[in-house]
This record gives sequence, C-alpha cells and structure tokens, in this order.
Amino acid sequence: MTEAGEKGHVVNRVFNRRRGLRATVTLVAAGAATLAAAGAPALAAMHSSSQATAGCVTKAGTPVRVGHISGILGAPTASAACQAANPGNFAGNTARGNPPLIWHGGAVMGTAQTGPLVITPIFWTPPGHPMAADYQNLLTQYVNDVAAASGSTTNVFSILPEYFGSDGSIRYDIQAGTPIIDTNPLPANGCKLNSRDTNAIYADGSGYDACLDDAQVQAQTNSVVAAQKLPVNLSHIYVMYLPKHVEACFNPGPTTNTKNACTINYQPSAAFCAYHSQAPNGLEYANMPFPIYLSATGFTCGSNARIAFPGVIETPNNNPDADTEISPTSHEVNELITNPDNNGVTASGWFDVAGFENGDECAFVYGQPQGTPGQFFNQVINGHDYLTQEEFSNSSFFASGGGCLQHP
Repeated sequence: MTEAGEKGHVVNRVFNRRRGLRATVTLVAAGAATLAAAGAPALAAMHSSSQATAGCVTKAGTPVRVGHISGILGAPTASAACQAANPGNFAGNTARGNPPLIWHGGAVMGTAQTGPLVITPIFWTPPGHPMAADYQNLLTQYVNDVAAASGSTTNVFSILPEYFGSDGSIRYDIQAGTPIIDTNPLPANGCKLNSRDTNAIYADGSGYDACLDDAQVQAQTNSVVAAQKLPVNLSHIYVMYLPKHVEACFNPGPTTNTKNACTINYQPSAAFCAYHSQAPNGLEYANMPFPIYLSATGFTCGSNARIAFPGVIETPNNNPDADTEISPTSHEVNELITNPDNNGVTASGWFDVAGFENGDECAFVYGQPQGTPGQFFNQVINGHDYLTQEEFSNSSFFASGGGCLQHP
C-alpha cells in the first residue's frame, strides 16, 4: 500500500489489527482547480465516463479491518487533473469498493424491534477550544431535519429500509436527541503531537495544539452519556464533535508511527476525517474531528476533493465548516445503522468483501448537484439544502451496476 503522504491519487491503507478493529481508510489529495469559475464546462466534466472514474479512484484490494474502528472516512485529494466522472443519474453512480454489500448475520439499528433511532450530537467545547454557535446550530438543524423527514423517500436515509438484520428490517424512523454541550477539559495528550503539525493544517493556517487517541474519545463519550443518564443500546447513536485544533489518532504514541492512523497531518499517519465504532459496553459512537479543507497538507475532508469539486468548498448554507462536516456525519450514521457491532469481536452487519460499508462505497461521490457553483447541494431535507455524499443501494447495484444514490 502507498504511504499516506503521497499526493495526486487515492491511497487505500490497511493498518495492523488492534482489538479486532475494522476500518476503511482512503486518502485523496487536494488541488487548486476552481469549479465555481468553470461553470457549465466543469459540470459537463462531472458527467464524463465511468472509465474516467476508474482512473481517478483506486479500489481497495485487501480486507480493511482495524480493531474496533470502522467506517473510517479517509481524507481525499483534490486536483485539477482528476474531475468527478460518475454519471449523475438515479441508476446509480459507481461505487468505490467491491460491492455488493453482504449481510453477515447480525443485528442492525432502527428496526421495529429496536424502536425509533435517536441520534444525539455532543459538542465538546473544553476551555481554550471554543466552538462557534453557528457551527453547532447548523449541525443540530441537520440532525433535526433528518428526523423530521422520517418515512420520506427523498434523501439518502431513505435507502436504509432495503437492509435488514437478525432483529428485522431497518425503518427510516429517526428522532433527534437533545444536543449536549460538553465543557469538560481535554485530558493530557494520548497521542504525541508533532511540532510540524502545529500550523498549516486548517484553511486559516492554524494547526493542532492537542492530540487524543480513540480510547480517550470513547471514554469521554461514555462519560457524557453516563452523566446525562442516557441509554446505551441499538436505539441510540452518539455523535461526538471534537473542537478545532485537536488531532485524533487510533492509537496512543507518536503520530510519526506509520502503523498509527490520525487525522490529516504532515506525517505518515495522515489518514482519516471521521470514523465510528461500538465500545465494549455497547455504546454506538462516531468520532467527528473538526473538518479540514483547503489545507496546505494537500488532503481534505471537504467537497474540494479531486473526485468531487476540485478546489472548491461548496457551502449551501454559507458555513463552510458545518457544511463540510454534514457529509461525514451522514456517512458515519448510515454505517452505524447498517453495521453497528464492529466492536473488535464481531462485525456482523452489512459490508462488502473488501470491508467497505454503505458509506465507504460512496465516499466523496455526490452525483449531480443543484444550485449555483459555490453553493451546490444535492439533498433537500425538511426544506433545507445540504450537500452530502451519496449512500449505497444494493438494489441499484444489482439493477444497474452503479449503486451510489441521492435517494431511492
């Protein structure tokens, strides 16, 4: 596998197993092309052949399992040399893994047996790490809108009912949990921050000042849930949003370790934008680091990925941070629903032969957008516009060979 620091193409990484963790890590680098200035010609390039897509995206060739961590949304590259080439039609855009998704015999979330699925955002705002109110508000609005649109057939969550588990078929029946503002201080660094990564990580030129490993993120999420006396079961997902300037890694120790995986940095460990997992006590959680885009590292978590809208952060709500974070949120929540027990012992939900879950199959694949360049959107949920990656449909794949859809 190619090291994460290499730019200009997709990089699939497989990390050593730790506690049976399962994860998909795909990196893509960022460039300087401006889709907004390109107008109609750029949109035409987006609808070029699927053969061109194959030249831009390297499919995983080996199983991707990294302990209990799963659904890792890798940071992609953005380059003028490689425009999105998936056809924007509802037959399904080309998947990035090795579909179809296969059921491995276990339970899923959001069934009649488990009851309505409650999604609770947690905004960690420790001293010295403020989080803008408009960032929190837009992410909260998104979760509320996804819940309000329950039962509809007009967004990516509407694809979920085609999947089932040992506890029944998934229903689009979502409730928004009350957002939690977590003001507890950060613990001591669990991973060792490299001085090179203390600047030029974010679009504003700033960098990291702290580093947390997965055990710390998991412990903090559990602590908040326990303090609020909230349930831990297959009816609840807790989405932990980390503050800006906090790096996240799978493992403790230095970020220079090639066997570790961290958020975007200048080290060989540069790997992911977000991930999800199941804690030993059954807690279903997603780790959502603060979004990185237009970064000097050459990697991105945003729409400026080279296989999407090179050089441009599309922001339909005029909030680039929150608009960027909404797509990884959709990715991780959809994967938790269809494969909740990636706990280091079992992984018995839906994933393909390479380990790709439904979100992994369509990471950074948006399909045909609506709106104006710079404010493109592809989802209208409860009357609000959002830009999220598409989600994978086995039905579409079997019917058309595609599979990535904006809605059924």
